[in-house]
Amino acid sequence: MRPRTLLVAATLVVATLAGCGATDTPGEVRPGAPSPTAGTETPSPSRAEEGPPDRVRRDGSPGPASADGTLSRAAYGRGSQPPPWLFERVLPMTADGFGEVRPTPRALRRRAFTLPDQVPMLPGRGYASRIVSPAPAAVIRRSTWEPRCPVAADELAWLRLTFLGFDDRRHTGELLVHASAVRDIDRVFRRLWEARFPLEQVVIVRSHDPDGPRTGDGNGTGAFVCRPTTGGTTFSQHAYGLAVDVNAFQNPYRKGEVVLPELASAYLDRSRVRPGMITADGPVVAAFRQIGWQWGGEWRGLLDFQHFSANGR
Repeated sequence: MRPRTLLVAATLVVATLAGCGATDTPGEVRPGAPSPTAGTETPSPSRAEEGPPDRVRRDGSPGPASADGTLSRAAYGRGSQPPPWLFERVLPMTADGFGEVRPTPRALRRRAFTLPDQVPMLPGRGYASRIVSPAPAAVIRRSTWEPRCPVAADELAWLRLTFLGFDDRRHTGELLVHASAVRDIDRVFRRLWEARFPLEQVVIVRSHDPDGPRTGDGNGTGAFVCRPTTGGTTFSQHAYGLAVDVNAFQNPYRKGEVVLPELASAYLDRSRVRPGMITADGPVVAAFRQIGWQWGGEWRGLLDFQHFSANGR
């Protein structure tokens, strides 16, 4: 794969989170409770044994992957490799403002690669996590938060966590979530680790441009995105940090002729279970149900297989 900057992957993942929350109801969304004690950093109570010191910067800004900030093919590790055109083929736009839905390319019909981590590895061998609440200002600055968002910056918490990649290796990702839900989300991802459920990447979305180029091949696991619901004007639950999307490409959104991501149609066949897919009787739905969150794969009128939220919208 040609070298690619970390920023490209983080920016394009927003397209994979754009389909969620389309059932949000005007005037009914509510932010959660106030954040925990300001400025505290709390390890997960049951994290794995410590290894080398944590190398993340105190302000929460990740260091570059290499001297020039790019990634080599070797960075992807074992397992299947991404196609060289990933994130580069821009789709024509439709009148609805989405990319044109096209058949899933052969290289993505059984998607099973993990993109390079964007934050330093957490120490240990098993599951590990770190919570900083409120999230550091540097982390907020590289998210989509702005003053018009329906949640205050100091109500968001920064969660770093380890996860199993499709390469069967331990990886580290990060999320912004509402502080009232951060410990529950930490428990969810611990359960996914224990179930060996693979993820491609876990990232903070860095930008949201609904009119930007669409490639239809993004695949992220993320939480906070300050944006309205798909096709609506009210804020999505993602804008409160109270929704999480998991492996968006393997678990697409569908409403009528709209499919998001636009190249993920092969994954609308839920009878052929492939790695990274969420099933009604699988570990992802079970983990979120244990914290009282609901799954968009059970909605009526549209299906949002990637989406989980605190209030079911």
